[in-house]
Amino acid sequence: MKAITGSAGREQAAAVGTQLLLLVPLHLGWAGWLAGAGYAAALWFILTIARHRTGARSFGPADHVTLARAVLVGCVTALVAAHAATGPLFVAVASVALALDAVDGLVARRTGTVSALGARFDMEVDAFLIMLLSIQASAWLGVWVLAIGLMRYLFVAASRPLPWLRAPLPPSFARKTVAALQGILLVAATSGVFPHPAAIALAAVALATLTWSFGRDVRWLWRRRAPAPPLQDAVSPVQDSMSPIQDAVSPVQEAEIRAGATGVSARVSAFRLRPR
Repeated sequence: MKAITGSAGREQAAAVGTQLLLLVPLHLGWAGWLAGAGYAAALWFILTIARHRTGARSFGPADHVTLARAVLVGCVTALVAAHAATGPLFVAVASVALALDAVDGLVARRTGTVSALGARFDMEVDAFLIMLLSIQASAWLGVWVLAIGLMRYLFVAASRPLPWLRAPLPPSFARKTVAALQGILLVAATSGVFPHPAAIALAAVALATLTWSFGRDVRWLWRRRAPAPPLQDAVSPVQDSMSPIQDAVSPVQEAEIRAGATGVSARVSAFRLRPR
């Protein structure tokens, strides 16, 4: 695979190096370092593949913001893996990563640098951060909280056998609001500030609103899916395939009719010639 040179490669290397440096003061165990290094390697690999597919040689201003968010998400990954995702440090890192989500889209629109690569990059960083927060919350509130982080991935998996789920959705303020609420509610639920019943209520609200949002989108896509072909169209090929048979039988039937007519004519003629 031919490498695409440019500033994007150097920026990726800087992001990976920055993330690994940020892990040093966190005093993580081997699990945290393994998860952080694995995340950094995956980030490098996925971005490189995406740049090769799109031919991007550099990142735009909004992509730089998303790249900074991805670095912070790498720190969250290491903290969750090291079972150190508690206290003010975890809340601060996760909160900054969530807050920057509102910045990259604004920067992209203001600078006119909206791109398919940037939008997908932003979406995947969001989804993975919500998955991490769900994992952390499930350790305290129960495995049911994992449904929040898994829902988007289940939707993507279902879209493979169901192509109508891959149709583009119209912009929705409600969808954006619900997506933003997920991170806020999950960080609040895992912050340790709220008592256990209140934290369960926060996570339940997050799951309920997300289920409503996905259900609303699935219903919209279902109503606008491509209609099935009419029944008569499905039968027509069979009928068409029988036409040669009908054409092949017609001469035989015609010959039989002619033979029968000839026999009748002969018997009539013989009757007339019979002496009386």
